[in-house]
Amino acid sequence: MTDADVVVVGGGPAGASTAFQLARRGVDTLVLDRSRFPRGKACAECLSPQASRILQDMGVLDALTPAGARMSGIEVRSPDGTTARGDYVASHGFRGFRDWGLSIRREILDHALLESATGAGARVEQGARVTDVVRDGGAASRVRIFDASGRERMVRARLVVGADGLRSLVARRLGLARSAAWPRRIAIVAHYRGVRGVGNLVELHVERTGFVGIADVGRSVTTVAAVFTMRRAPEISAAGAAHFLGGWLAGIPHLASRFRGATPDDAPRVTGPFASHVRRAWAAGALLVGDAADFFDPFTGEGVYAALRGGELAASAAFAALGGERDALASYDAERRREFGGKWLVEKLVGVGVANPWLMNRAVRGLSLDRELADLVAGVTGDFVPAGRLLRLGVLPRLFLAARGAGHAAPAATPATR
Repeated sequence: MTDADVVVVGGGPAGASTAFQLARRGVDTLVLDRSRFPRGKACAECLSPQASRILQDMGVLDALTPAGARMSGIEVRSPDGTTARGDYVASHGFRGFRDWGLSIRREILDHALLESATGAGARVEQGARVTDVVRDGGAASRVRIFDASGRERMVRARLVVGADGLRSLVARRLGLARSAAWPRRIAIVAHYRGVRGVGNLVELHVERTGFVGIADVGRSVTTVAAVFTMRRAPEISAAGAAHFLGGWLAGIPHLASRFRGATPDDAPRVTGPFASHVRRAWAAGALLVGDAADFFDPFTGEGVYAALRGGELAASAAFAALGGERDALASYDAERRREFGGKWLVEKLVGVGVANPWLMNRAVRGLSLDRELADLVAGVTGDFVPAGRLLRLGVLPRLFLAARGAGHAAPAATPATR
């Protein structure tokens, strides 16, 4: 006897999407999460235009749109001050599900997604901390939890889905987790009111000492997600995240003027290290989805889309496995590679650039001079331009040829429309 056909560990976007898709197919699905919703989460909080397709499918897009802010594209600033802008609506012929991305606070987004899963028929148990995954005959069959009352008990399932984030307990217990040696980074995420000059672009500022993403998330609040190498972790711990972040922003002249007089809206959250991967995203009786399966680097800021889309893929694989399809779980890995493989390669190329100021300066200079390429990059990060299109263009040679043709002097920075 089981407590559910599928137990989903984690109620964030990946878990909620998986649960929604399974429940609408009539699968008895139980979501376990240690938190109580709504709850905040360290995240850049930017959703790509293509994420809107899944939000609409889950019935939450219309309610979420006025609670956040629409983003029309991205702007990147390199360490030497050069800026490049890419728009989601452009002449390259690709269009997203919507012409805009959506930036919205995670406590609003995640709560709505979990409510959608519940509405589809999934059961949700909040305040339930999963402490172990138990296998019978080599296959995951039970999870041990401490529930909201503090009682320890076993929850039995035909299939376990690990949607429990960057340091997934499910991945560790199944022996699938491994940490990459590079890039090892840590992030501080905070919200501010009164930041000057925030418009309808996702801003990415790369400095020699770190990088920061800035975006309007609606209701006069700006999200600030600053990322540093893990070498700064002791310094962040000693100073306190709020003091460290405030001091870092104040030390960058073009940002200091914009944050002067701004006030924190909440206490900052710290997360990392990043670059977490798994040997494979499945084991007998189990699947991994979202950050539990892989997380390379937060620069492109599209983890929420990958979580939502990954939930669709995981639900399809789980449904097939429950129906007796022998290779369904193993096929899930191949499906993930087909869906995300090109984007993973782009993320790695971007990671190399972010870690090298000279490369970043040349790359952004090239993008500033090749608007079509900048728009294609924005489309890839927006998840509606196939990454293969960008890679087939020979993006690196094209960037460097454009930058070389401009000479060694950086062009004047072109501010985004505010």
